[in-house]
Amino acid sequence: MSGTERVVSSIWSLLLVVLLLVQISSIEGAKKPSRILVDTDVVADDVFALLYLLKFNSSEIDLKAITISANTWTDAGHAVNHVYDLLYMMDRDDIVVGVGGEGGILPNGTILPDVGGYLPIIEQGTLTFGGCRYRQAVPRGRLFTDTNYGIRRSFLPQVHKAKSVKGLGFRRYSPLRQPTAQQVMIDTISKGPTTVFIIGALTNLAIFLMSNPQLKKHIEHIYVMGGGVRSKSPIGCCPKDGNTSCTPAIQCGVPGNIFSGYSSNPYAEFNIFADPFAAYQVLHSGIPVTLVPLDATNTIPTDKNFFESFERNQHTYETQYVLQSLKMVRGVWADDQFYVSYGMWDAFTSGVAASIMRNLSANGENEFSEMEFMNITVVTSNEPYGISDGSNPFFSGRATPMFNLEKDGVHSGHVQTGLRDPFCIRKNEKGKCQDGYTKEVSGPDGVRVLVATKAKPNQHNNVSLLDREFFVSFLDILNLPQHTGRFNFTTEFPYYKEIVYKPDFAKKKLGKPVVFDMDMSAGDFISLIYLLKVPVEVLNLKAILVSGTGWANIATIDIIYDILHMMGRDDIPVGLGAVFALGQSNPSFSIVGDCKYVKAIPHGSGGLLDSDTLYGLSRDFPRSPRRYTAENSVKHGAPRDTDHPELRQPLALEVWQSISKSMDPGSKITILTNGPLTNLAQIILSEKNLSSVIENLYVVGGHISYGTKDKGNLFSVPSNKYAEFNMFLDPTAAKTVLESELDITIIPLDVQRQVCSFPQILKSLKLRKDTPEAAFTHRLLSRLYRLQQKHHRYQHMGTFLGEILGAVFLAGDRHLNSTCVIKPVKVLATGDLSKDGQIVIDEKHGKPVKILESVNNRKYYAAFANLLGEKMQSAVIGSFDEQKKMWSTLTFQSLINDY
Repeated sequence: MSGTERVVSSIWSLLLVVLLLVQISSIEGAKKPSRILVDTDVVADDVFALLYLLKFNSSEIDLKAITISANTWTDAGHAVNHVYDLLYMMDRDDIVVGVGGEGGILPNGTILPDVGGYLPIIEQGTLTFGGCRYRQAVPRGRLFTDTNYGIRRSFLPQVHKAKSVKGLGFRRYSPLRQPTAQQVMIDTISKGPTTVFIIGALTNLAIFLMSNPQLKKHIEHIYVMGGGVRSKSPIGCCPKDGNTSCTPAIQCGVPGNIFSGYSSNPYAEFNIFADPFAAYQVLHSGIPVTLVPLDATNTIPTDKNFFESFERNQHTYETQYVLQSLKMVRGVWADDQFYVSYGMWDAFTSGVAASIMRNLSANGENEFSEMEFMNITVVTSNEPYGISDGSNPFFSGRATPMFNLEKDGVHSGHVQTGLRDPFCIRKNEKGKCQDGYTKEVSGPDGVRVLVATKAKPNQHNNVSLLDREFFVSFLDILNLPQHTGRFNFTTEFPYYKEIVYKPDFAKKKLGKPVVFDMDMSAGDFISLIYLLKVPVEVLNLKAILVSGTGWANIATIDIIYDILHMMGRDDIPVGLGAVFALGQSNPSFSIVGDCKYVKAIPHGSGGLLDSDTLYGLSRDFPRSPRRYTAENSVKHGAPRDTDHPELRQPLALEVWQSISKSMDPGSKITILTNGPLTNLAQIILSEKNLSSVIENLYVVGGHISYGTKDKGNLFSVPSNKYAEFNMFLDPTAAKTVLESELDITIIPLDVQRQVCSFPQILKSLKLRKDTPEAAFTHRLLSRLYRLQQKHHRYQHMGTFLGEILGAVFLAGDRHLNSTCVIKPVKVLATGDLSKDGQIVIDEKHGKPVKILESVNNRKYYAAFANLLGEKMQSAVIGSFDEQKKMWSTLTFQSLINDY
């Protein structure tokens, strides 16, 4: 070979090496893992989606962060701890979790940092309280989703410590330490190309895009579960056998799935309906979007074959959790069409998205769904456009529309105000409102979106009963031994044993029978602990009634069970009360309702988020074997018996009836109420001659103003200057109770303010931290005081401190140098938010009630601290840490066996 030939050969060899390196680099680049952020509302099918994604090797699907959508199906405090526990089971504490935030939107449209996403953008002001025009479509106060039907606490392990993983925050909610949704989005997306999965409302991502346009370039793709384009609901339709006697239900063939509101809006799907304007912003952002709407998810319902296959394949903790959840959903389904109407919405979306990403397909080729490009938009208001009827805050009363929206544009029409919006309802016809409709359009009003249209059939029908390819993948992947859950709640501990503590009072002469009605504010929980400390010879706590119309969501009932367990009182029944104030539930569909009054409670800091987690401390309590569960029976009106109907959660009215009927002849019950009077009003309205059963009623709440400067505490309703929260949150109930025949003592706001000094009560408690309950109370009150000093969202913490007075006064008013007066009063309940809940003195028409006017605050603080520090009736198990030791060592197990 000549020198020239050798040179040419060397050049070709070098070129081949270069080409090979380029090809290898290309392949390696193609195999670069996709960075994923999931925004979820943590409904059951969202959990299935998360578990599916967590099973992939991070070299393919690298789940970096989870943010929580908290304005529809779930409540922030319950959801964030659910996610932490799920990640703990799957050994993925490296994934950062974001929720909430205290930012707002100014009247001029300026978006402040850290908007929490608790409200749809159209309702978002500068704070975290507001209306529920869309969210009111969600049933039962979100109880099922907050608890995952009761399965969550029975199955998922609980993160042990409030430890902080470097850069990821504390692995349970903690006030002012929890990473916010916007912080997590900004941090995650700014670090590199990111794909976003949205399997809830689109509020968080819309806020991110509107606030951080410079970071939009880092989002490679957005996958959305939501909407219905050409979908036709199969629910309520007649069989295809030609039966002419069948009449289709209203929902048959409609595009949407808002089952609670077909009469006003048959077009929308829940995730898009939760915030139509946010969905519009995301779809019109210019970022590539793939939509998995009802068109596709309606074609993959969970049928009997899927259930039977699932039951035969339970090889991992994650499959067990999914199956238990699905079985409970099926058990409580309202009708007999579960196998037609329950789809794998979010799990299917995660499968379609993961398949597209793994195939590196620009046209959406994937294993699980047929795809088609469509030109669509999101309807955010109803024609005619350019009207001003008070329904649209973006335009109403504004010279310049918010966000500089076009005055006669697509956002300027009537915006649905609620499920019973008269504008939307047509007599004997389906509703006409289209808010949230993912509508196919032509021309510039729409955007080109890749849409999943139909689930693909199983390609191997000869070896599987499953009729959809995704079902095969879902079961196979969840049962893989790789990246599997480590343990569940019981198997984490080698000597776990469930134990129930019930005291023996056979030799004691029991004192005054008491029923405690509470709305689960921080002050209520401390009051409960105090009542449990009062000698049973003085007060015999017979039952607890729980209201979901106040400072906590109804799922927070589980904290009550944990406190009772700590104090050795698993014998005390707990009744689940109302989730809607009187007159606020939908008369034609009672499991949904309005939030006219409870909207005054903040969703974020100092509000529901903190109450639902007891300011981050609820997980320090030992875990009770009792908990809320959705288990039910035909006997109690359910459509069918679930697997364990004997575990059914009793209702407040049922508990009351059981207690009142069990009383000895001549005995009467004393009631202490620490929240809205909804439960008590329902008892009054359902029973007669209550004065023969109830001896006294002590009402903690109300405010009697003696001058223009003597104001109430409704900081979130500035137009109402003289009402107090407990009366305002259900004024109709308060009016019903105060007009009843009962012997009533009111412990109003004025006297509560006499005993709401954090320094004084903490000083007294510091000297008596001799018991677990005293130590915990000191810790909780210390936290409230620090938060009050640190952040303006916590300025109202003294309200909860004052609530404790009712329990202390009931237990021993003679020691407090108290003074009372009798005055004729009435409660205003006319529907006027500026006056509702106010108590006024009315000499002519008022009901005479006893009013506590003053107590000796020094004696009060001493009595409170001394009783909590007493060893008598103290905690039988002091904390979850103590419980873990008991379940982890053989010595403690021997003690349990001896108990």
